[in-house]
Amino acid sequence: MTMKGSLNEPRFSVELLEGSAALRDVIDKHIRDQNLALKSAFFVADLGVILRQHVRWRAKLDQIRPFYTVRSNSSPVVIEILAALGTGFVCSNKHELDLVKGFGVPSQDIVLGGTYKQLSLIKHAAKHNISVLVCDNEAELRKIARCHPKAKVLLLLTSESCCEREETLMPFGSTLKDCRHLLERARELGLQVTGVKFSVPSCCQDAQAFSRAVCDARCVFDMGEELGFEMNLLDIGSGFDGSEAQLDEVDQMLKPMLDVYFPLSTSLSIIAEPGVYYVSSAFTLAVNIIAKKSVARDVSGQAHNALSANGEPEFLYYMNDGVYGSFGSKLLCEDSISMPSAHKEVSAEEPLFSSSLWGPSADDLDHVLERCLLPELRVGDWLLFKNTRATFTNGEEHKPPVFYSITESDWLQVHNCGLTLDVRMKNLSLVLCCLQPNISQASVSTPA
Repeated sequence: MTMKGSLNEPRFSVELLEGSAALRDVIDKHIRDQNLALKSAFFVADLGVILRQHVRWRAKLDQIRPFYTVRSNSSPVVIEILAALGTGFVCSNKHELDLVKGFGVPSQDIVLGGTYKQLSLIKHAAKHNISVLVCDNEAELRKIARCHPKAKVLLLLTSESCCEREETLMPFGSTLKDCRHLLERARELGLQVTGVKFSVPSCCQDAQAFSRAVCDARCVFDMGEELGFEMNLLDIGSGFDGSEAQLDEVDQMLKPMLDVYFPLSTSLSIIAEPGVYYVSSAFTLAVNIIAKKSVARDVSGQAHNALSANGEPEFLYYMNDGVYGSFGSKLLCEDSISMPSAHKEVSAEEPLFSSSLWGPSADDLDHVLERCLLPELRVGDWLLFKNTRATFTNGEEHKPPVFYSITESDWLQVHNCGLTLDVRMKNLSLVLCCLQPNISQASVSTPA
């Protein structure tokens, strides 16, 4: 049964979960379907999570407008919902710009991110009147002056490495000294610098990191105003992991600093770039085991194709999705892969084995997880990865299907926000989801 949508044909279906039906029931349903078909990997998305994250953001950081980073998850359904909720967007390429513009997002609600841009991308932004561009070096300033002279430049401040993961990444951003040089160069080129962006990574445990970042941003604002620029935009970046605890910590650390260095002003806009925050816990990936191998390790850690002395094997499992598909974020060194769970009934007495997870290619880089503890699995069993970003590196045509769902209570909350299918989300249609909750999990994970 499809509920009334718009006069135009909806492009995406959302399963409406009635009564006590939950996301796990949706996953069970689609695994049953896949066991009868190709056993392809797939995502299940709980759109209610995105809504609840937005409500939580508004409650904690109402003075900071969220600009969703599209590269975190470029699902059209996610983009349409967030556009309807009134977020802005940060795009890093032409595809993302066109996707967001296709949902009627105004140009002033789009920031062109990325520190290195092709000339064609800058020209495309100029053509669509997207004025705010992030920059951290003189070469980019010159390209912007050449291709988009009316742009408003957002200077990217460098941040200190405050966790091991950040130390392995390529550094971006400018120092305070470099910012002074860039401001002077922008004035010579006739460019308008409109503000500053910084980003404190979510892994950072240093309570003073936000203090230093906000203080440095104030210094750049003062330098810019001294040189005649109208500095009116502060971007606090993307350091939000999605947890309520971390959001509370940011709120407690950031608000006092903003009050000191950026007191309320009608001319100042403060934005942030939450991407992972919105979508990580909304998406669950289901993958199928297509092959397995048992090995053993001696005291030196070398692998052998035999059982160890105590008879405990280590299993290598090969899945039908890998780093060249849904786990692409690992190649980008952007975040860690969540620990999976087996989609089958497991007793408390069942032993767990050291396991290694690989994608379907024969590439040494296609190593999804080096080590995790799992019950022994059979070919045809399923693994579930929660908090999966759905970042793809191998093209749109290789994306696993995404099944969208929302509970009745969350859909009521959508209406309480003033959003309807026929006005703000015309590309979506609701479909009542028929579930069979009495079928056991064991019966839906029968091996091939």
